[in-house]
Amino acid sequence: MDIEIFPHRLLNPETTEQLLNELEVMDGVKRMVVHGPRLPPEEAGSSDRTITIQGEKLQLQVQTGRILLEIDEEETIDEVRAICENYLPFGFNIYVGTFIRKEKTVTDDIKYAGLDQIPEEMIGLTDQNAKLSERATVIKRKD
Repeated sequence: MDIEIFPHRLLNPETTEQLLNELEVMDGVKRMVVHGPRLPPEEAGSSDRTITIQGEKLQLQVQTGRILLEIDEEETIDEVRAICENYLPFGFNIYVGTFIRKEKTVTDDIKYAGLDQIPEEMIGLTDQNAKLSERATVIKRKD
């Protein structure tokens, strides 16, 4: 089951970092995807787009406009809503549906030179107009 968190405003890197760190520790969340408009190339020496998730530094490529979550069960939605209320006081909507692809496609085969080249955790997380190495970062849970 997937849910979409749709904030009423684009999020700054600080809010994105705080929200993702809170959502990441939830047991019911399997995967997260951040969507939004692409940011222009960063100027040298600037670090205002760097966020830290699970102790790992990441460079944001987009300004967060929505967050997609793959979750285990419907009860997780209430927990997600409570976290969002803390970090998104300007409002948000949560939609239930299918937002993250679950299977490899022919486009994946063509783009990445073979379906066996794509790790299972990357399915549905990539921008098909960009190179895989440039647009997706997978952070494994530390158990």
